[in-house]
Amino acid sequence: MTKILVLYHSNTTNTQRMAELVAEGAQQLDDIEVRLRSIEEADHTDLEWCDGLALGSPTNYGCVSWQMKQWWDRQPIENWGKRDGKIGCVFSSAGAWGGGQEWTCMALLSILINYGFLVFGLTDYSGIKFSAHYGAISAGAPEEERVQEACRRLGRRLSEWTANMIHGRTEAHPLNQSYERFKDLGK
Repeated sequence: MTKILVLYHSNTTNTQRMAELVAEGAQQLDDIEVRLRSIEEADHTDLEWCDGLALGSPTNYGCVSWQMKQWWDRQPIENWGKRDGKIGCVFSSAGAWGGGQEWTCMALLSILINYGFLVFGLTDYSGIKFSAHYGAISAGAPEEERVQEACRRLGRRLSEWTANMIHGRTEAHPLNQSYERFKDLGK
């Protein structure tokens, strides 16, 4: 059984809703167990439990929330080096497009890389001229279908990579899937 943790912090409910969509997408693959946890609910044992992690934070002043940063800062030092090889991806919401969501995604990826996670970008397009290359992003609540689909696809891709890379399920590899990967490249 592939174990996916969707871990998030949400100031409002926007990032929480994105987390729910990521979890929904992660469950689209067979033999996946998903834990959806806010940083208020989670602890280091959740990191130990998971094979793959989707990490989400609101964008605050163009960066990860201080609460999310503090959660990672407070992890026991004994965790260091024990998460190597797990699979990770990220997502973020902000008040508007251009609010720094991709910067926040890069900061979240940096956290995961420092913990030894193998991280990935999403090459799929979930709408016209819309992708989640650095992670799924939203301006405000994820109400647009293209944003919702980016969140779902990010979760599904996390399950695919984790099942493939951690559990050797070659049928789960993203290139072995039959769903449409490019809705419209905007050409």
